Amino acid sequence: MVSFLNRRLFFLNKYGKSHLRADWFKNHLSPHFSFRLMLYFLLAIAATVIVWNLPLDCFGIEGLNIVQRRIIAIFVFAIIMWVTECIPSWATSVVLIALLLFATSDSALNFYTSGLEKSEMLSHKVLMATFADPIIILFLGGFVLAIAATKSGLDVVLARCLLKPFGTRSEVVLLGFILITGVFSMFISNTATAAMMLTFLTPVFKALPPDGKGRIALTLAIPLGANIGGIGTPIGTPPNMIALKYLNDPDGANMNIGFGEWMMFMLPLTLVLLLLGWWLLLKMFPFKQKRIDLNIEGEVEHNWRTVVVAVTFIVTLLLWLTDKHTGVNANTVAMLPIAVFAATGVITSKDLQRINWSVIWMVAGGFALGVGLNESGLAENAIHSIPFGTWSPVVILVVALLLCYTLSNFISNTATAALLVPILAVVCKGMGDSINSIGGVKTVLIGIAIAASVSMCLPISTPPNAIAHSTGLVEQRDMVKLGICIGILGLVLGWLTLFLVR
Repeated sequence: MVSFLNRRLFFLNKYGKSHLRADWFKNHLSPHFSFRLMLYFLLAIAATVIVWNLPLDCFGIEGLNIVQRRIIAIFVFAIIMWVTECIPSWATSVVLIALLLFATSDSALNFYTSGLEKSEMLSHKVLMATFADPIIILFLGGFVLAIAATKSGLDVVLARCLLKPFGTRSEVVLLGFILITGVFSMFISNTATAAMMLTFLTPVFKALPPDGKGRIALTLAIPLGANIGGIGTPIGTPPNMIALKYLNDPDGANMNIGFGEWMMFMLPLTLVLLLLGWWLLLKMFPFKQKRIDLNIEGEVEHNWRTVVVAVTFIVTLLLWLTDKHTGVNANTVAMLPIAVFAATGVITSKDLQRINWSVIWMVAGGFALGVGLNESGLAENAIHSIPFGTWSPVVILVVALLLCYTLSNFISNTATAALLVPILAVVCKGMGDSINSIGGVKTVLIGIAIAASVSMCLPISTPPNAIAHSTGLVEQRDMVKLGICIGILGLVLGWLTLFLVR
């Protein structure tokens, strides 16, 4: 109480009574209520309760248990809530993590654990660890780099140097953002790339009218370039490496696909998709102002901390590029700027408040849902319940790609690829020579990697999407429009590419 009064007197002395009344109590509970959003919320609750209590044999999944049925119900809840956005996406993620913990974990309420084997329950430690998943650290590292670049003025220098070759026409500047982001994502984590490219937007936005759609196009250019760019190299995104692991396995396909061979047939596909994405953005979100004056204002701070930021930025980039040689993965490398900037005072506790923590919570929810599907055995049981052996190779390919595309829009694309690739590798091997009619096992497994990368319909689909959504400039429906178009083009062109070069 004394502490509260001291703070109140401080504000009275510094700002006066009128300012205190406007500022001190500005964080209040909003009375706003939406009947439409309440209906969506009730729909999600009703659907969840119905699925939660359905008989196990209604699902057609062999070996389904009670915990897995609850996870299906929570999955239904998450889909409805994320799609309708009756509450913010990050809030949905928090709720679904709570549901998983209280109803499916080994630390759940006694009411839910009665009569169940402990082995059937999820580990509460694993679920809670999604808040500190290595990808989350990569997020934080990217955000910290972006904040440091802005504080030091290095973002202005980078924006000038990288965008200068693309002139001043709005359409060409947009193409520049897409290509630069795409090239970086071929060698660096798409999350780190998206966070880094986000720092270039602020100075460019100053040259655009606030009421046009150009800002939306430029913001969406970042997840577009980051997601698609990763297709171009084997190290561009984890699904690529998962597919290659099975394709090059001596006991499996044993195809010995190298870095150069991958780029030879995937790089053209990447460039075509980036150009098509550029065209789609121009059609969906045309620029009101046809010319962007790139006289980017701002100066570099000339002191020793700026040198620290520049050196750390370069070293971090080099470590990301050479992770295969150094043995330090991208997630661990992300700790370097966090540690260096904290120790040198480049980043302060006040700067940490600028991190969009709602994005962190939102992504953690997607990870937790993936943990629920995989760790419970639900996903594997569901896949094995599909009679792949009786289907034609074309049906196998179409179903696999659509399943991967759908799942990757709601859970981690890495988790989706890690789930589907091993199962499909076994399915393809069992089909013998008949799989060659669609291009062989390579078409299916690399197709999975492509499908995972072009899944970008929702803010929770990929970390770059979440980063773009965190700006507040992009609405979910904007992502859905672009994501569906890119998804269709990516799946069709990806299959054609793999079929022609088989």
